Amino acid sequence: MGELIHNSHVISELENSGIVTINKLPEKGVGICVIRSHGESNEVFRQIENKGYELVDLTCFDVKKVQSKAMELAHDDYLVIILGKAEHPEVIAICANAKAKAKNPENVIIASSIQDLRRIENILKSSHKVGVVLQTTQTKEYLFEVIDYLSSICKILKVQNTICPSTTLRQEEAKQLAQVSDLMVVVGSKKSANTTHLAQLLKDITQTIHIEDENELDNYNEIIKNSLNIGVTAGASTPDNIIQEVINKLERTI
Repeated sequence: MGELIHNSHVISELENSGIVTINKLPEKGVGICVIRSHGESNEVFRQIENKGYELVDLTCFDVKKVQSKAMELAHDDYLVIILGKAEHPEVIAICANAKAKAKNPENVIIASSIQDLRRIENILKSSHKVGVVLQTTQTKEYLFEVIDYLSSICKILKVQNTICPSTTLRQEEAKQLAQVSDLMVVVGSKKSANTTHLAQLLKDITQTIHIEDENELDNYNEIIKNSLNIGVTAGASTPDNIIQEVINKLERTI
C-alpha cells in the first residue's frame, strides 16, 4: 500500500522484482499486501484482510509508538496536535488512528508550522487539555518552538517527544559536519521527509544542496569546484550504493 520507501531507485528495483505499488485496493485480491513503515489506519487493515489478501505489517516500531501516544491522548479527551506534514502517509495514518479514538474527530489537528497553530489560537486557549505528538522525522528545533508557544497559552499541556532517535542522531552528526564544511551535499529523495528536514537544518549552518543521485551534481559544478571542504550526508531511505556514487563523482569533480 503506497511506496514502500521514498526512493525512486529502490521502487524501480522492487517493481522489476514483481513488488508493485498500489494506492487503492482492488475489490478482491490474492497474494501478500504489505503495510509500509509509515503505517495505516485500522480501517485499511480491515479492508486488506476482507478483500482476501495476506496482510504483512511492516509499520516502523517508532511510528507505532506515535500512533499509540496519539490514540491515548484522543481517548483521554485531549485536543491532539500532530506536528508534521499533512500530506505525508505517516501523518495521515497517525491522524486517522487518533480520530478513531476521539469523541470528537475535530479535536485531532495537524500542524506543519507554528503559523498553523497561531491560526487556531482561540481553540487552543479554550481547550482544557492539549496533547502533542510528532511525525517521527520532525526536528527538535520545531518541537522546542511549539513547546515555547503552547506553554504560554494552554491550561494543561502534555507533550510526547516521538521523534525517531536515529533521525535525531543523524541530524546532530550532520550539523557537526556542516560546521566544518563549505558545502553540504544531502543525498535522498525529495519526497523523503527526513531527508528534506535534514537539508533545511543544514542550510542554516552552511551552503547546502539536496540531490537525489550523482547526475544532479552536474547542476552545481561551480559551487562544488569553489568549495574546499565538502560534507556528504543522506536520508534514512537512501541506498548505500547511491551515496557512494555521489562521493565518487565528487572526488572526480574536485
